[in-house]
Amino acid sequence: MRKFIRGMTALIGCGIAALWGLMIHFDSSMPEQFSVTEGKELTLNGVVEVVQRPAFHLIQPTAGVSPDTTKRSTLSLFGVFPIKTVTVKQVTAPVVVVCGMPFGIKMYTDGVLIVGFSDVDAASGLCNPARIAGLKVGDVVMSVNGQSVSTNNEIRQLIEGSAGETMTFVVRRDNLRFTVQFRAVKSVNENRFKSGFWVRDSSAGIGTLTFFDPETQVFGGLGHAVCDVDTDEPLPISTGEIVGAEILGVDKGRSGTAGSLSGVVEDQTIGYLTINSETGVYGELTRFPTNGFQTVPVAMKQQVKTGKAEIISTVSGDTPGRYEVEILQIRYNDSSPTKNMVIKITDPELLEKTGGIVQGMSGSPIIQNGRLVGAVTHVLLDDPTRGYAIFAENMLATAQNAAEDNELKEAS
Repeated sequence: MRKFIRGMTALIGCGIAALWGLMIHFDSSMPEQFSVTEGKELTLNGVVEVVQRPAFHLIQPTAGVSPDTTKRSTLSLFGVFPIKTVTVKQVTAPVVVVCGMPFGIKMYTDGVLIVGFSDVDAASGLCNPARIAGLKVGDVVMSVNGQSVSTNNEIRQLIEGSAGETMTFVVRRDNLRFTVQFRAVKSVNENRFKSGFWVRDSSAGIGTLTFFDPETQVFGGLGHAVCDVDTDEPLPISTGEIVGAEILGVDKGRSGTAGSLSGVVEDQTIGYLTINSETGVYGELTRFPTNGFQTVPVAMKQQVKTGKAEIISTVSGDTPGRYEVEILQIRYNDSSPTKNMVIKITDPELLEKTGGIVQGMSGSPIIQNGRLVGAVTHVLLDDPTRGYAIFAENMLATAQNAAEDNELKEAS
């Protein structure tokens, strides 16, 4: 009997520990806020259930912001054990036009981005004035001696003309601005003053347009930021544009190697970039795609389900195709907002053409049950048939910020 009691006690202890572990897991993995469309209640599938609370109440709007309604609801494990209380926000059902068409990106940075260091052969020996001044890779030099800089040539001319005198740099690092006192040194072999750092002022590439809003003219694409190839940090955008593109070929993806789409870009501008953020690139379209594009509602994250879906992507020419995929996993509150879903390409035709997800497909919209649920963002290198995707809701939130920015510019 004592052994039985000890066994039961141990079993109960293990059960309590497992239950506690599940509660901790779901508390950390569930977001603080969900959105629902008008007239709908928050529902979640699986072991987490929602304890509904009374009606929504109005949040008083600030100037220029539409009023929203919100309430608090409790998430519980198995409908019994409370996990956390979340905010449920009621929103107007968003509708966008899904695309899947390729586009070319031309972007110029706000300031010049430091991407590397190279020692200078000064008369006293090798030295690096950039490191001495405390500069780091990923810093953005905004101005020199009060003069704004946005190109490689501008900062090079200022440094070469400094004659070694102390210069004042305004630098941005992790969204903080500060000043740095800097002195260039003269290269013995080149007989000119040098900084000891390398900079980049522009970027170009091909991606996929995810959606656009015909009312605001705002588009969203890529599903992740345009990052510098050396620092892997998002490029700070100053100006940019998108142009039409045509896909000419595919380098198929293989285990351990990411494939890619290759193509040519047009000269004619179809839109202007205003935001390069973690969730993608956004801006205003000036030429609207019309042939074969569909208007669909945007799914809230809790409406996305594991199972069959399809992506819209262009892997040849400039005409998008529809291909079958499967959503394997959903991550409501992942540490990266661009990796909300794990997807797998299942369409035989697409697998034959590309081997799975390849570079250039980023931004390809994902449709499930007639809704835009997300966009492709990354490929898993060890298995190119699988990759990550972002929630469409996350991209839409940034697009709405872009629309508000456009309104403010027009008002001013």
